[in-house]
Amino acid sequence: MAQSLLDSMPGASTGTVVVTDHLNFWGGKRVKPRQESKAEAVFEPATGRVLCQMFPCGAEEVDEAIRSAHAAYLKWSTLAGMERARVMLEAARIIRERREKIAKLEVINNGKSITEALVDIDVAWQCIEYYAGLAGTLSGQHIQLPGGAFAYTRREPLGVCVGIGAWNYPFQIAAWKSAPALACGNAMVFKPSPMTPVTAVILAEIYKEAGMPDGLFCVVQGGAETGTLLCHHPTVAKVSFTGSVPTGKKVMEMSSKGVKQVTLELGGKSPLIIFKDCELENAVKGALMANFLTQGQVCCNGTRVFVQREIMPQFLEEVVKRTKVIPVGDPLLDGTRMGALISKPHLEKVLGFVTQAKKEGAKVLCGGDAFVPSDPKLKEGYFMSPCVLVCIVFYIQSFSPGTENCRDNMTCVKEEIFGPVMSVLPFDTEEEVIRRANNTTFGLASGVFTRDISRAHRVAANLEAGTCFINNYNISPVEVPFGGYKMSGFGRENGQVTIEYYSQLKTVVVEMGDVESLF
Repeated sequence: MAQSLLDSMPGASTGTVVVTDHLNFWGGKRVKPRQESKAEAVFEPATGRVLCQMFPCGAEEVDEAIRSAHAAYLKWSTLAGMERARVMLEAARIIRERREKIAKLEVINNGKSITEALVDIDVAWQCIEYYAGLAGTLSGQHIQLPGGAFAYTRREPLGVCVGIGAWNYPFQIAAWKSAPALACGNAMVFKPSPMTPVTAVILAEIYKEAGMPDGLFCVVQGGAETGTLLCHHPTVAKVSFTGSVPTGKKVMEMSSKGVKQVTLELGGKSPLIIFKDCELENAVKGALMANFLTQGQVCCNGTRVFVQREIMPQFLEEVVKRTKVIPVGDPLLDGTRMGALISKPHLEKVLGFVTQAKKEGAKVLCGGDAFVPSDPKLKEGYFMSPCVLVCIVFYIQSFSPGTENCRDNMTCVKEEIFGPVMSVLPFDTEEEVIRRANNTTFGLASGVFTRDISRAHRVAANLEAGTCFINNYNISPVEVPFGGYKMSGFGRENGQVTIEYYSQLKTVVVEMGDVESLF
């Protein structure tokens, strides 16, 4: 086998360029791009330098990858669950062994801090390990019928599944989608975001090294055109997409032409509710975790922070104080807690939201500006100071009631910003805050901080979201299902239930006596 992408990676510091452009992978190897494929530059967020070139796959290449995946599926699907499990456990072991190198490459390609990237890689191997444990448990039911007849069900794989990933968790999402698919006996063709094409190839190489058939996990690079080809391909049985609502709608529409199964994990504008009886220290830490992980580029972030009016001054004082000292800079340094946003256009979009918020009556308590680290090699990077917003009317009137509708209608409160911008809003009663929290087209996540256990469960039951965190935020154990309500999507990632989204049931009815015929 040729030298792996991970081993060929230069290892010096931020700004080092990955020289290979062979980022497609099927048939058990990296595939050179077609000459007619137009290259697209991939940038390192922390420096603004070109990291590599991404060559989008066209119809011929997509077809090659899918045929490679289908051939591997025919072999893999005949294995016993325990046989698949052993290979998956070996892949998890390899990832665990190389976590530091994979995390470093993830940082270079994505811009998040090395501290977070290491956690992401750990979550990835834990996910593969978890579904390896479930692979040998896949089974159906036995149903006794009259006269000695019986029926049984078989849980069978779907075939070739497509995974379309996002740029905020490139390696982790590839594992989240592939692990349950492979455990069920499927093959997967994975398309990373064109902005983060690198680390999915590392996963493909590791799967091959662990003993999976060539083609079982393929990587095709590209943007919307490549995604369209995948969704329309007649051999594809399922599409799992993570990304924006508009793109998710298109994926669903295209997949419907072939009546393909679809899982959508889309955007969010999640509420975090902080009651006056909370443990304030934990609530502040929870709000910071709910807004500033991965530079705020997390779909389930709790960016609408509702704080009960009585504790609003204390909360704001503490959260602003801590936000101001968040270390922003070189994401490869252990002490950094916030790296670079994914791209220059995205940075400008997020800064535009802050400008719009000020026009609509919000007050910036801290941050909200482009940030230039002191290290000269980072001067062209896409950095931003973390931002806390409140309504200026609220701020001037010293927490006076009666202005909630104004604040809730602000663009920064309604729309997903996908950057390090926290909007803080006061509330008075539980009934009021639940109504306001649910007044959104999204429903991905939610959170509540309170010492009142009855209130905690009552509020969780009434929030229209796929996940509710009680006295914490943004923890995603692989054993726990993750997915949305409303326009945040449907289907689930992680947890035992996801097996149902990557398999299908067959019913077999067995007659043990004579046929009773009406004819």
